[in-house]
Amino acid sequence: MRMEIKLVNIGFGNIVAANRIVAIVSPESAPIKRIIQEAREKGALVDATYGRRTRAVIIVDSGHIILSAVQPETVANRVSHKESPGADED
Repeated sequence: MRMEIKLVNIGFGNIVAANRIVAIVSPESAPIKRIIQEAREKGALVDATYGRRTRAVIIVDSGHIILSAVQPETVANRVSHKESPGADED
C-alpha cells in the first residue's frame, strides 16, 4: 500500500510534510516563546523565516519547532487545500 505524502509550502520555497504537523500557532504568547527558546537550546529549532519576522510557529511530531514568516491561517489553508508546493505568495 502506497502512502501519499502531502507537502506544504511554509514560505520561501521551504516545504513541510503535512502529516507530521501537530500544531500551527502564533508566536506572540509567553508559553510559545518559551517553547521556541527550549527548542533553540536543544537544537530542535528550524528557522525558515529568512530573517523576516516570525508569524507562525509549526510544531511537528518529531518535537522540532519550525518558524515561518507566513501567517498561521495561510499555512493552515495550504494544509487543508490541494495546493501544489510550488505555489507561493511571499
